[in-house]
Formats: sequence, structure tokens, C-alpha cells
Amino acid sequence: MTERNPILITGAGGQVGGVSRLMVDMLLQQGHPVRAFVRRDDERAQSLREAGAEVFVGDLLKLADVAAALKGVRRIYFSMTPQPYYADALTLMASAARAQGDIEAFVHLSNYEQSYMTFEKMTTSEEERRSWLGGLVTDWSPQQRAHWICEKVLDWSGLPTVNVRATLFAENPHLTWMLLDPLSNGELPLPFGNQRLAPIVVHDLAEVCVKILVDPAPHLSKSYALTGPELKDMYGFAEDYAAVLGRQVVYRPQEVEAWNEAFIDETVLQETLGDPAMARHVGAHLRIQTRLIAGGRYDVLSDQLETLLGRPPRTMRWSLQNNAHLRELAIASSR
Repeated sequence: MTERNPILITGAGGQVGGVSRLMVDMLLQQGHPVRAFVRRDDERAQSLREAGAEVFVGDLLKLADVAAALKGVRRIYFSMTPQPYYADALTLMASAARAQGDIEAFVHLSNYEQSYMTFEKMTTSEEERRSWLGGLVTDWSPQQRAHWICEKVLDWSGLPTVNVRATLFAENPHLTWMLLDPLSNGELPLPFGNQRLAPIVVHDLAEVCVKILVDPAPHLSKSYALTGPELKDMYGFAEDYAAVLGRQVVYRPQEVEAWNEAFIDETVLQETLGDPAMARHVGAHLRIQTRLIAGGRYDVLSDQLETLLGRPPRTMRWSLQNNAHLRELAIASSR
């Protein structure tokens, strides 16, 4: 790859601290040219320009925009906010990449569920699916199905692909901003019983994707199933929150559907996302994810992240210590 071939990063206009923005900063710091694909030319786009990225303003659901963004690009990172048209957008990107014909690597941020979302599992009877998924749900979420479709599209495309399958993010809403009010009162209300999780820190995920993009050859045609470094139950997480907030935090087990009703508010999601269809999609994904966690489907641990990074992954506590919302809460609690 020469200095004249920028790396295309989609989702770059997302939140500060998100995977794409972290990747942009990492690549630029290493001296690699970056073309950041953003939906709007706003203050976040300007921040990317100031950091040194080339900014492309376009719509991932418009093939003409996607094809224009790919001109001169050889390596692609694809992700975007969960939404009903996620698979459509990836299919357009794959189609444009295949038509261009000179792509060296297409890195797709997928999810850990794809490691067990086999055709055989997805086509068993409803009761068999319910048993396999932990007893609380009979099917995967619409976003998880979108990732399954995306992986199939990339497989059929013949493109040089790497699927990065990440487990639950340490920054997941279930574990961060949805809990701010009860955490301020020293409580951790979650409907996960004694189930264990090994969340992955976004910073580590960005580092892995950058490493693959910079030197893709050893990774092509592979799918990596990535988790954080340690499995913990919610009592263990309560200790992490307590350490970060500087106060006692007590885990209060909740009933699954009552928690979904109380904490996943599509009105709030619509205000945050700005689109009713996206709010419904994200709400459905989060509710099913709650049931899957409570049913034990995220009780998984992989050493692939440490192998790829060449160092131990960061912990959940590290993520909480670097979470802006929790830092503000810790300051407020200390007053």
C-alpha cells in the first residue's frame, strides 16, 4: 500500500470513543492516509479534518456515493450504527468494491454471535432454538441477522475479507448509560442472574482492526471471535463499578422482561438516534440481547484478542475508568 492509497473507514462520524473514530486516530498517528466516510458535514467531520483525515460526505445507502468514496482506496473497514438497512449498506459497499476490482482487504466489524449462528442452528424447530438460545428467546435479533447476511454476502462476493466478531462491548448501553441513575444510588440493577460476561473494550477492538488493515495478508479469509480477558458475573462487575465510583455498589438481580420494560425506552432511543425506524430496530436488538445474556449465550471466553494484540486485553474496569459518563458520576458522588 502506498501513501496515495487512503484507507476507507465508515462510521467515522459516530461518537467520540467509538471504534471507527479511534481507528482513524490510530491510523493517522501511524502515518497512514485515511478517508473517513461520514453522513453529515458537521462538527465531528470538522474534527476528523483537523486530525488529518480526508473526509468524504455521503450516504452508505446510495451506490453512487459508495463508489465515489472507494476511488483510489485499496483497504476498507466497514461498520455503521445498528439500523434496519445495515445489510443493504454492506451489500452496496461489497458490490462497489467488487466492481472496482482492486481491493486488498475488506474488514467487517461483525459480532460474536456469528460464531454459533450456523444455518443448522437457525433452521431447527422453535423449541430447539429456544433451548439453544438459553430458554428466553426463540430467535436472534434483527441486527444479529443482518450481520449473518453480511457475512454471507462477503463470502459470496469473493472479496479478500476479514470478519472481526466482537462479543458484548464493555461500553454497551446495558452496562453504561442505561445504568447511570441507579449507579448514582449505589445500585447495579441487571437481569442477568449469575451469568458471566467477558466484555471487550472498544479501544482494543479498534487496535485489532487497525493492525489487520495495516498488514492484511495474514488475516484474509479469517473470522476472529473476540472477547475480553476475563469472565465475571454481575457481583464481580459491581466491584468494578464500586472501584471506579469510589463508593459501595450492590448488584440487584432483576426479572428480565420487567428490566426490558423499565430500561429500554424507544422514545429515548428515538431522541438519541433521530429516527423512529432506527429506534425500533435498536430497541428490538437490545431487548433480545438482554434475553440472550440472561440465558447464558455470552458466557464465552476466547484468547484470540490477546494473540492478535500480543498483550493482555484491557479489562472491564479499565473501560469504566475511562468512561466519560462514569467519571462525571464519580465526581458528583464525591461532592
